[in-house]
Amino acid sequence: MRIDPRQAALNVKMLILDVDGVLTDGGLYYDNSGQVMKRFNVQDGLGVKLAQSVDLEIAVATGLDSKAVKRRVKELDIEEYFAGRLDKAEVVRDIAARRSIDPSEMAYLGDDWVDAGALRLVGLPMAVTNAQPEILKLAAWTSTVPGGHGAVREAITFILDAQSKLDRLWRKWS
Repeated sequence: MRIDPRQAALNVKMLILDVDGVLTDGGLYYDNSGQVMKRFNVQDGLGVKLAQSVDLEIAVATGLDSKAVKRRVKELDIEEYFAGRLDKAEVVRDIAARRSIDPSEMAYLGDDWVDAGALRLVGLPMAVTNAQPEILKLAAWTSTVPGGHGAVREAITFILDAQSKLDRLWRKWS
């Protein structure tokens, strides 16, 4: 049965984001001392803040444990942060149990095989346009831009628009 993404978005209370390939472009940049650097999109960051301002919770789950990601998560005031977690379905179940949020009230934005389990559990499975083919098949909604290039903002905009919250936010700024 195919999920109607707009209908599913109506119930979303939390959006869980993968990091590499979603919040970043998936590249691993190394400086001369061997430290990993990551590129984040500022529009994605504002999207996170907009979501939080209307009580759409944001969580981050990543298979790696990076100081750069930890810093970005802290800058964005994201409380639910799971580093070094390859089993993303376990993250969904953990959040659901601790926060009393049913997985049907969650969206998940991913790009690669490690995201498949989570995508199968949530009410609104989402993928970036440059996700692996198997992930695109699991997604009810797909971004038009690649990960790290505004896909998170696009996903948040979609959810907030479906929930009739986007116009109210825009009026605050315009």
